[in-house]
Amino acid sequence: MLRLDRSSKAPIALAAFIALAFAACGGGSGTGGGGGGTPSYSLSASALAPSTLVAGSASTSTVTVTPSNSYSGTVTLACSNITGGSPAPTCSFNPASVSPSGGNPATSTLTVTSTASTPGGPFTITVTGADASNAAPSDGPQNLALTMSAVIQHIVIIFQENRTVDNLFQDPNLIKAGADIASSGLNSLGQTVPLSPIDLGTTGSNPQNYDLSHAHTAFVSMYDNGKMDGADLIVCTPAAECPPNAHPNAQFMYVMPSDVQPYFTLAEQYTFGDRMFQTNEGPSFPAHQFIISGTSAPETGSNLFASENPDKNPAGCIAPLAETVSVVDPSGSETSNAPIYPCFEHPTLTDELDSAGVSWRYYAPSAGSIWTGPDAIEHICQEQTVNGTLTCTGPDWIADVVIPQTQVLVDIANRDLAQVTWVIPDGDESDHALSNDGGGPSWVASIVNSIGNSPYWQNTAIFITWDDWGGWYDHVAPKVVNDGTSWGSGYVYGFRVPLIVVSPYAKAAYISHSTHDFGSILKYIEERFDLQSLAYADAPADDFSDCFIMTQAPIPFQLIPAAHDASFFIHDNRPRTDPDDD
Repeated sequence: MLRLDRSSKAPIALAAFIALAFAACGGGSGTGGGGGGTPSYSLSASALAPSTLVAGSASTSTVTVTPSNSYSGTVTLACSNITGGSPAPTCSFNPASVSPSGGNPATSTLTVTSTASTPGGPFTITVTGADASNAAPSDGPQNLALTMSAVIQHIVIIFQENRTVDNLFQDPNLIKAGADIASSGLNSLGQTVPLSPIDLGTTGSNPQNYDLSHAHTAFVSMYDNGKMDGADLIVCTPAAECPPNAHPNAQFMYVMPSDVQPYFTLAEQYTFGDRMFQTNEGPSFPAHQFIISGTSAPETGSNLFASENPDKNPAGCIAPLAETVSVVDPSGSETSNAPIYPCFEHPTLTDELDSAGVSWRYYAPSAGSIWTGPDAIEHICQEQTVNGTLTCTGPDWIADVVIPQTQVLVDIANRDLAQVTWVIPDGDESDHALSNDGGGPSWVASIVNSIGNSPYWQNTAIFITWDDWGGWYDHVAPKVVNDGTSWGSGYVYGFRVPLIVVSPYAKAAYISHSTHDFGSILKYIEERFDLQSLAYADAPADDFSDCFIMTQAPIPFQLIPAAHDASFFIHDNRPRTDPDDD
């Protein structure tokens, strides 16, 4: 038995005795030191490079294991934890184990690999090690910061009908947030006219049972060299529902907010654009050419644009041979050239998608209509007479133009959404004056909800916009190109139309004041899939970069309340109607 001495040297002797006894028991990892809490090795890791990583790529760090106290042994490296979204990136080490010895550190390269489905936002990668005795680094695990930038894999364009920002979005929340929305406008007499409420559709307390011209001539009248005071000169039909018989100031109306709450909800939650302009200065037929091609030119190299709706039905390359459409020249004249047959031949965005192996579909209610854009492109339609009727028969038409439009809801449910999708409404759900039943907001919400409640949500961008202004008043003058030489001179740009950008990576509750047009949608698709520019409306357009934060944590989807859901539209057996026939 050790007898303790009360002298000052006794505690030292006791400590030495305990240390000797412990060392005799071993307990170290590897050899040389490390036992009994004595540090054996430390671990450090350099910052990940790059520190911001695009989904589908990789980042690296140098991990260094440094021995101490004559330690030698093998340390196996691991990522003990990865916090962030799902699916998370993965770790690998080369080599997976290192053996520091003789006081010399050993290194390994950590590679953090993401997939195209890795979500955006911040991640923390925890790096640690364990030796033969499962001892951890003396300085503990190391945390590495990584910011992921998500990659959009699916783009959906929902193309509604005939509305301006002032007409459709009298939303007090958007106005309070800074959206440029007017409640009155000027007429040709210089009078200020308050906008009056009206129903979205043809039913309700104040049904919208008239239509307004949205021809190129109507644009010229309302624009009035930038004064924006000619809306009252736009033709209204039928006469019984128009001034002076009914609906005073028929052009100066706004849709009752209760009719369009799903639109308001989407605009308030995601990105709303108050400087989105239709590219063309006219109606639906050319607008639906611009949304797939960036032009309505008759052929490659032409400086003319198809500027109106055809004079008969059906339209496009299956139109009767006597059918024509007006064209406008760089001076803005529709009379200097004779009308032409409404079948065109020039590159389209779908050609670029095909060449790059990117899947696409165009959903529409029927063929041969002014809003079924591909039917007016010769190499897509490739018309043949089938049972006495001109019919589009081209491979792209058969494979990628889908009728009816409600099939998009089935395809989403079946996990069969193309990488790029255009969705054209039926007349009842189109928002077009005189031909809609008020179902447009539910129709749009059904598509968004279907995507939002599916795996597609995590990597999809949805652009909701309207094909033209429909003759309704709007107070913002577009930038008109009329110098006679620049691209688009005589026919671009048209009036404001609403824009909603919906995505887990759209800026939340954001008002975009940047100038956009249909060409912006084309450019966004081109940049996302690394396509060549068509060199039409896409070339001068922006790319919606102000509308997205790809490095933010994805916005969780919240159901958009609406009167009807996807099931209603899938099982809707009513006859299909054109959203625009004027």
